[in-house]
Order: sequence, then structure tokens, then C-alpha cells
Amino acid sequence: MIELTLDMEQYDCPFIDTTAEYDVTFSAIHWTFDETERSLATRMFVEGADPGALDNGLSALTDHEHMHEATLLSRQQEVAHVRTTIHETAAMATIRRNDGYITGPFYIEDGSEQWRVGFDRASTADGTLSSLEADNDFSVLERSEMSLADMEGFVSNVGAAMTLVDGCRDLSETERETLEAAVDEGYFESPRDATLSDLAEQFDVSKSAVSKTLRRGEDKLLGSAVDALEDIDD
Repeated sequence: MIELTLDMEQYDCPFIDTTAEYDVTFSAIHWTFDETERSLATRMFVEGADPGALDNGLSALTDHEHMHEATLLSRQQEVAHVRTTIHETAAMATIRRNDGYITGPFYIEDGSEQWRVGFDRASTADGTLSSLEADNDFSVLERSEMSLADMEGFVSNVGAAMTLVDGCRDLSETERETLEAAVDEGYFESPRDATLSDLAEQFDVSKSAVSKTLRRGEDKLLGSAVDALEDIDD
């Protein structure tokens, strides 16, 4: 399998147009394609820079000429969960016509969209890229080839990967920022490039507070890592 990560700028996509005009982003979490209607149904998270930006983005999305349906499922401050249906875009049609398929979530921000698409053969992938060049602006961010062994390993270890992701989600904002700073500044290097005093000064807290925050974060990440290892062993 050939997998491509594409940065797309489509001219008939309501999500891209909305992010080009308003400070919002879209993250697709589920999608289905209707062969009869030639339409794509999605459930997406929409995040605005602030509640006002989200209001404007949702209104623009609903009124877009290529939007068939947009339903607000839930909302909290500047984040919303929506169900949408759009007509098939030109780029989507080109990829599907060449037996391409979506392999992962897509993300839309600042007028462009990141797609992860797969093809069974390299020649098909190359031909599709040539066809896309006619009506779309895009760049190939990444190209990889997965063998059967790679694919089997990926599928069988999805549970372990989600365990690690859940461990990251369990981190508080302070724990995440402190761990990121510790890694970036070289606190975990040997010898250390940064000390607890350096981190304490950066966050304007005491050394004991930084130490406790690091320990809490490490406990969460290490616990999820051990659980993931057990999933892999199983």
C-alpha cells in the first residue's frame, strides 16, 4: 500500500473556504460516502479562536453553496461537534475514480486541508497526483509504502497506541507544558542541560512544585506505556 499525506487547497470545499475566512479549524472524526448521492457525511470537531469566531465560522459553513446539511450536535464555549453532509468535491472524485481511499482523519486550517490517502499500487498513486494537478493546488507532505507485515503490525497494535494516547490526554495542561519544557530544555539529558531551578524560573514557581508536577506527569505517561506494552505482548 502507498500512503500519501497531502496538503490540499480545494476550490469547492466549504470547510476550506470557511477556515480561509474565519479563525476556525475542523477535525474529522468519522466519515461515510454515499455512492448514490455522491456526498460525504462527516462528524467533525470545530474549534474557534474564541466563541465569536466559532459563531461566525458555523454560520458561514451552514450558508455555503456546497454545504448540503450542517447540524450542531453539541457545543462548549469555542468548541463544537457538528454533523455535516457535502457534495463530492472535484479532488475527492479524482481520488475515488482512481481507487484511492482515505486512511486517516483529516484536518483543515487556514484554507488548506491535510488528507491521508492510500493506493494499492505506486503507479496508481502517481497517476492520481498527475490528475489532481489539473484543478487543485496541493503538496505531498509525506509518502510511504507499507508492506503486508507493516499493515498487520499497525492494525494489531492500534489498541496499544490508543492506550498511549489516552495517557497523554490524562495529563493536565500544567503537566503537559512542564514535561514539554523539561524535554525541550534538556532536563532529561545526561548530563542535564537544565535543572529544576531553571524550570522553576521559567514557570515562576518553586522547585518543589516543578518536581511534583513532573512526577505526576511521568507517573501517568509511564503507567500508560506499561499498559501499552502489555497490550503488545498480548
